[in-house]
Amino acid sequence: MTNHVFLERLKAGEVLVSDGATGTNLQGQGLPAGVTAEVWVLENPEAIKALNQAFIQAGAEVLLTCTFGGTRRRLEASGLAEKCEAINRQAVEITRAATDGKDVFVAGSIGPLGHMLAPLGIVTVEEAEADFREQAALLCEGGVDLIVIETQFDINEASAAIRGVRAADPSIPLVCSFSYDRGTRTMMGVKPETMAAEIGALAVDVLGINCGNSLEDNLAALKQLRSATDKPLWFKPNAGLPEVGLDGATSYAVTPEEMGALVPEWKAAGAQIIGGCCGTSPEHLAQIARMVHD
Repeated sequence: MTNHVFLERLKAGEVLVSDGATGTNLQGQGLPAGVTAEVWVLENPEAIKALNQAFIQAGAEVLLTCTFGGTRRRLEASGLAEKCEAINRQAVEITRAATDGKDVFVAGSIGPLGHMLAPLGIVTVEEAEADFREQAALLCEGGVDLIVIETQFDINEASAAIRGVRAADPSIPLVCSFSYDRGTRTMMGVKPETMAAEIGALAVDVLGINCGNSLEDNLAALKQLRSATDKPLWFKPNAGLPEVGLDGATSYAVTPEEMGALVPEWKAAGAQIIGGCCGTSPEHLAQIARMVHD
């Protein structure tokens, strides 16, 4: 699939279905809590491929690669920095193989670095940009159809990520999605309107919201974002708020039917690519997809 097709379909007014959660679903299959999902790119690729196939079966038209934590700097925490290239390249191969020639876009996922940028942290803007450029180049060379910079909370880091991606590929379709986990603000206090003004002015094609807080708060953030931009909107909220049981396991109480029932509101609020983040299973996604195309 050529890069421009994704943007052409959005320009034509199509509403597309993205996938569900990667981490929480892999944990349900045995990935130990606290272990980065990128470990399984090398050690259990069939589990990732099976999850991708389950999302396609549920109706996903956009699949994210298992590379959320795939920058060299973030992989250092798991002792995987030297495997950065192998992880990113193989993750694209896994997801592309799962599509089996179907009309499904493969999106390269890029998450935060896991370190604060200076002056709050020790990572410089230049270092961050170089980290993002390296990962983006690997994903683009691997053959992704678009890049999704996701779960961002800081304007400076997201801007560095965008510059890094554009240094690797000036024309690949690019989504930048923020996580509003403080109601309708990020952990750094960024409001949707601020994100729209500052990130929307950069070389990005789609603005978005993912992860975050409650479904109600995410919808409020979506409405605020829509009021501040005319760019297409990406929307992947969690399946409600996480609940920690007595055994320490995290679960999400929103049922597939309850999540699907909210899709008309999301569409009315301007979401054009709709999926789910943490807690969103293939069953949740099937209900979302049914309502997207209802």
